[in-house]
Amino acid sequence: MNHTPLTVIIPCKNELPNIKECVDSVREIADEIIVADSGSTDGTIELVQSWADCGLIQRDEYVNYANFNNWCIPHASHDWVLVVDADERVSPELALEVKAMKAEMLANTDNDAFWMPRKNYFMGQLIRYSGWQRDGAVRLFRSQCRYQPKNVHPQLDVPSEKLGHLKMHLFHHTYRSFSHYMEKVERYTTWGANDAYQKGRRFHLTDLVFRPVFRLFRHYILKRGFLDGKAGFAISCLSAMSVLLKCLKLWEIETNKKHAMQPADRNESSFKRAA
Repeated sequence: MNHTPLTVIIPCKNELPNIKECVDSVREIADEIIVADSGSTDGTIELVQSWADCGLIQRDEYVNYANFNNWCIPHASHDWVLVVDADERVSPELALEVKAMKAEMLANTDNDAFWMPRKNYFMGQLIRYSGWQRDGAVRLFRSQCRYQPKNVHPQLDVPSEKLGHLKMHLFHHTYRSFSHYMEKVERYTTWGANDAYQKGRRFHLTDLVFRPVFRLFRHYILKRGFLDGKAGFAISCLSAMSVLLKCLKLWEIETNKKHAMQPADRNESSFKRAA
């Protein structure tokens, strides 16, 4: 039976605990597997090189998720691409859905991309609430598509009328430990603060006071994080902390910008007094 070939791209860095299970989950649907590494030093590269059915591309420079993925996509040999992060798994149900699409739908669809839901795990526990219950991502798309240039939560630049929806889930193993979370939150809050500053947002003390509290209330009460037990409370607290850090880093950016301007301002004032 003729089918539409599919390239699976797996971006990664230091993902030795994850990469084998991730690759195993895509083997039955992929006509080409490309692992895109951004500077692993933990043995990930050597393991991938031992697999005959996996291609490996490498670029140590990592600006952000969108920039790196936009570099990866042109390496695909096929017209359809599925991006699967190393901490994600294609569920058996999703694999069957994608295989059916390859057999019939992808060759004839007017859509340029497809959104798929995700089931998220936190330190091994499936999270059913806590604001994660409707999570999903656009991961299956035509190879001419590109990500929008954003630091945090970039989206594929695809019109809504060209976007389809799948029913089956990706499994997402978010954080292995609290130290793993802290490593990521440092990077994402810095990116988020920079994005906010570039959009014209400025620091306000009220944001520092109220936004983290509201985030905790939103995730734990409104999004029913209490039903996820201790993990739900931890997620809600960590989410509030990330908002706090983003506010503080926005303040830091503003302060640094003002200090950078002060010498020039003082020199200009001195020149005016001398004149």
